[in-house]
Amino acid sequence: MISTLERGIKQVGVVAALLLAAIAFNAYVPVQHNPLRPLSLTDPIGLATPLKLSRLKSDFDQCYSLLDRASVEYTALSDDSGTERCPLERPLTLDQSNYPYSVAPLKMTCATTASLFVWEQEVVAPAAEAILGEEVDRILSYGSFSCRNIAGSSNLSEHGKANAIDIQGFRLADGRVIDVRQHWREDGEFGEFLDEVHGGACQLFSVVLGPDYNAAHADHFHFDMGGSSICR
Repeated sequence: MISTLERGIKQVGVVAALLLAAIAFNAYVPVQHNPLRPLSLTDPIGLATPLKLSRLKSDFDQCYSLLDRASVEYTALSDDSGTERCPLERPLTLDQSNYPYSVAPLKMTCATTASLFVWEQEVVAPAAEAILGEEVDRILSYGSFSCRNIAGSSNLSEHGKANAIDIQGFRLADGRVIDVRQHWREDGEFGEFLDEVHGGACQLFSVVLGPDYNAAHADHFHFDMGGSSICR
């Protein structure tokens, strides 16, 4: 009987210790590193950010709520806005975020849009200021939704799910243009900037591909929120 009572007391003690540890963790660990705290798209990027963004792939209501709170302007589309071969689930068109895009409107999933917004705000803007001393005026893109297979494959591309975007380059406020094909791995500030925004994207998107991946990506970065995990 005493043995059973002792075991019960120890178990209660362990549960209490774990509960107190969880409370302390939740209270003192910064929100960007804490997977227990809710996501805000205006939080700094931290250790928990990739997990939180990944959860949005299946939580459409939460994702749209986060876009609203971050003042991202979008138009929600019906599910029939895809095609028979490329059906879409609760897609949107991005109307206005931090930057205009050379291809508009961009039709994407909410999770891809959320990750793109965080990338703009927490990666692109600070990198432009720190490395270039200039603001980005426009992001040059090859677009997002395209009902097609992966190049050289019979598998549907994440573009066919409105789950990806291709970034060709950036136009700065002073008129200069940073081009992925021309300036990738180039010595100097343009090459440094591209390396920074590529590496920052790897913290936010499931898949990030660039010129180092293969010849098909020699002139752009591919970002998607698919099921794989690649940073190249």
